Amino acid sequence: MLCFRVNLACVLFAALAASPALATTTHHASSSKSAAHSSHKGKSKARRPRGQQAIDSERVTEIQQALIRVHYLSSEANGQWNESTQAAMRKYQADQGWQTKLLPDARALKKLGLGPDYSNAINAKNSTFADPPPVSTIPQSVSAGFAEAAGVK
Repeated sequence: MLCFRVNLACVLFAALAASPALATTTHHASSSKSAAHSSHKGKSKARRPRGQQAIDSERVTEIQQALIRVHYLSSEANGQWNESTQAAMRKYQADQGWQTKLLPDARALKKLGLGPDYSNAINAKNSTFADPPPVSTIPQSVSAGFAEAAGVK
């Protein structure tokens, strides 16, 4: 019983000691624009947009060709991410039950056969990939476990 009380006291002490360290502080921004900019002394730096800003025309052509192949786009592939291409992509993604934002969904690109190409990756050069071992080399206990997990008898 004494050990329990000592442990309880230690836990309570640790909680009380840690609470100031875990407290959050709030920062209230100044309502005055001049106060917010006074520390910069006129040195304003334009904010550069980050990330990909547009789809490369070669990639757009690939996407258009894939959409034509699956009968979602009837115009020719011209490499321009225009309204008809965007509408076709949105329709394709909606039919798959995916998001319909303006940018192509990664799942949609993969399903269209346009997944990533790793052939030029650093670790892909001069690599060889061995075939998996034959099924006959899998121990019976392991294959029985696979069948049981899959619900196959």
